[in-house]
Formats: sequence, C-alpha cells, structure tokens
Amino acid sequence: MKTGYEFFKKYIFKGKKETLDKGLEKSKESFFGKLSKAVAGKSKVDDDVLDNLEEILVASDVGVNTTLKIITRIEARVAKDKYVGTDELNTILREEIAGLLSETNLGNETDFSIPSDKKPYVIMVVGVNGVGKTTTIGKLASQFKKQGLKVVLGAADTFRAAAIDQLQVWADRADVPIVHQEMGSDPASVAFDTLKSAVTQNADVVIIDTAGRLHNKVNLMNELTKIKRVMQKVIVDAPHDVLLVLDGSTGQNAFEQAKQFTLATEVTSLAVTKLDGTAKGGVVIGISDQFKIPVKYIGVGEGIDDLQVFNKHEFVDSFFK
Repeated sequence: MKTGYEFFKKYIFKGKKETLDKGLEKSKESFFGKLSKAVAGKSKVDDDVLDNLEEILVASDVGVNTTLKIITRIEARVAKDKYVGTDELNTILREEIAGLLSETNLGNETDFSIPSDKKPYVIMVVGVNGVGKTTTIGKLASQFKKQGLKVVLGAADTFRAAAIDQLQVWADRADVPIVHQEMGSDPASVAFDTLKSAVTQNADVVIIDTAGRLHNKVNLMNELTKIKRVMQKVIVDAPHDVLLVLDGSTGQNAFEQAKQFTLATEVTSLAVTKLDGTAKGGVVIGISDQFKIPVKYIGVGEGIDDLQVFNKHEFVDSFFK
C-alpha cells in the first residue's frame, strides 16, 4: 500500500515532467519539423538522409563534434542492420543520444540533494551577466529551503548595484538570509563574511554570487582564485562546487562561454537556463558531451519552481516525446 508521501512524490514528479515537456516544446517542434522535411519521400536511411540529419543537429546547436559522434553511431547501426527505414530514425536517434549521454555518466541526479559530509556546502556561482545567474541562485535557494536545509546567500558581485539589489529580492522571495556590502567592495571580503556568518548560523548550504565579466580572462581568473583562497581561510576545502550558469537560448555562444570559464577556473557543474523560450535545447546534449562537466540544473520556465535537476533520461524522453 502506498503512503500519502509516496502519492505526493508521484504528483510532484508528474508536475515537473509536464513542465519539462512544455519547456522543451519549441526545441522539439523545430527539430522534428526539420527532420520530417529531411526524410520526406525517403523510405530508408541513406547518405542523403544522414547528410540532412547532420545539418539539422548542427542547426539545433548540438555542436559539430557531438553531431559527428551521433552520425557515426547511426551509420554503424545502418551498416549492421543493412536496411533501416526512415520511420525508425526517431527511435534510433533517441537511443543513440541517450547512449552518448550515458557514456559520460552525467545527469543521473533526481533531486536537489547535497553531500551530507560537507557542512556548510559551499557553491560558488559564475557566469556572464544576463544568463540568469542571480535568478538561478534564488531558485536554488528556494529548492534547498524546501528540502529543509538552512541556506545563506553571499552577494559577491559587487561591481553592479543592481546585482546586489536583485539578489536581495530573491533572498526575500526564498526567505533566506543574505550577506552583502556596499557596491565596489572587495568580492573576496564578502565571500569571507558570508562563510563566517554561515558557520555561526550552522547553515547547510552557502551560495556565493560572483561578477559576470568575461572581457579579460586573466583578471577573471585572478578574481575567482582570490575569492577561493579567502574562503578557504574559513572552510579549508571551499568551494565544494563551482557552478557555471549558461543561457541555453544563446546556442553556440553558450559553448564559447563554457570554454572560456573552464579555462579561467575549475568549473565542476553547469546550469543551463531559458530553455523554455528557445528552439536551441539541443545545446544541453552538446555541452554535456563536449565538456564532460555535469549539467546539474536546467531552467524550463520563469517560476521559482521551474529550475529542475537535470536528468538525462527524462530530458531525452521529453525531447523525443
């Protein structure tokens, strides 16, 4: 017999899956619209169909390298099975993309959990301005709070007054404390004060916002290194996670940002936002494959609950539904 909690979990999961399905609608419609045209009048998967499919995957921002891997896999299937009908292409694509993501062993998470042996667990959030960084922090804080965790935010993006104000709005919305200083203050000093405050409050999670500048990689690297070094005076192994936020709607530009930030600092996880407003959802597949850094979270809507833990099986299922 199922408990009320199990029914509740099933209801929540169903709601999140429906949000994911809806959030990927534009990407799915764009992709399959092009695919239908590519196979029109064809009964089997031949070289022409594969050439067209390659163009569609690249145009869907899956990325050239990942596209070539997918095409190679499908070519192998076609060669082995001798005759593959175009009506089977959808199923084969789904299987091969799921297989590709499974090889990286990324995107297995199912909830907003954190390691129990790190307290407080420190997340440093990086990314350029405009990608949804502050919004992601606010939504993350809300999700962690719902898990019963005590969360503290740190406004270490001190170069823009708006960034501090915006994070304050999200802190109020999520009902979590925030540590901030005046605009122009030393970001490392804010991070230090935040961790000291979190330790005093016996917090479970600390989320540190950082400045979203990428005009000079050396300056960015120096700044992030300094923030890390100062945080380690309070918690020796902080930060435990460096989360890079990318705007999925920018397609190939998201790849470039991922490349630049991974060169500037050690990024350990990714959040891909704004997938609901774009047909470029394929970027998640390419970024997962190319950077071998786990996509932990995806943004599929404007609501505070529309940040979801990335699960590759659910993502592929929604994309090909």
